[in-house]
Amino acid sequence: MSQGFNGTIEFKYTTQKDTTTNLYSVKNKKVRLDQYSKKNNAVEGSFLFDLASNEVKFLNPKRKLWGTQKSETPQVVRGECVISKGTGVKSVVGAKCQEYTVKNSAENTVITYWITDGKYTFFGPLVRLWNRKDKQSIYFSQIKGLPEGSMPLLSEEKQLTDGKLLTRLEVMKVSTVPPDDETLDVPKGYTKFDQ
Repeated sequence: MSQGFNGTIEFKYTTQKDTTTNLYSVKNKKVRLDQYSKKNNAVEGSFLFDLASNEVKFLNPKRKLWGTQKSETPQVVRGECVISKGTGVKSVVGAKCQEYTVKNSAENTVITYWITDGKYTFFGPLVRLWNRKDKQSIYFSQIKGLPEGSMPLLSEEKQLTDGKLLTRLEVMKVSTVPPDDETLDVPKGYTKFDQ
């Protein structure tokens, strides 16, 4: 297995109502995702992923709480996802990305992904473990046969009928400086939140 990516990846997630900045900190089999507030650029919430033990924890910095995130049932896709590999190639943050499109008429959705391959070995396992309900994550999981370490650096979700942009995810900055081990664990002084 190739040596995976260690470092940080900053990306923007834009919906029709909001734009948030997020940061992945990756080291070996551990990943932290920080979600930043638009108002004061403080961390609003974080998730800790342990890809070796398949555990997800959430952190609430305001209340200094942490807890275990339960894995939910995978979202069911209505209709059929038609996947096509495009001919387009684009450079995003200096990485060569290949165009892939996932279309679903029943859900009136088309998502174009610009995917780079090679070093992001944490990404596929993270998407499966987190099991998010948003279409960007669900449709990405429908693309089969991608090389190990593939990750979209830019993706756009649009309505099929009128081409209206619904969500956009774009990697803004990649650093190969590995995070400190403490960043990838529950911070000292946090209390466990029992549901």
